[in-house]
Amino acid sequence: MTDATTELQRLRASIDNIDAALVFMLAERFRCTKQVGELKAAHGMPASDPGREERQIARLRRLAEEADLDPEFAQKWFGFVVAEVIRHHRIAAEDASD
Repeated sequence: MTDATTELQRLRASIDNIDAALVFMLAERFRCTKQVGELKAAHGMPASDPGREERQIARLRRLAEEADLDPEFAQKWFGFVVAEVIRHHRIAAEDASD
């Protein structure tokens, strides 16, 4: 193998490991947000919290800048995740009202 091919394989192996870690971290995040959704449903709280979402967006944008990651990308990622969390919270609320 050429040096470039070996380096490419090494880099791809690192990417694969990072992807696996991201999946497991997202799964853990969703386990936590599921508990939040169940708590909100049990107490009749709304599925979304716009104030918290705004604070989180600002926080994640700052973190992205510190990490040399595009803050717009971080915000888009967060928006995608939050939309899924809110969907789960609404389902929990519907289940609690049955």
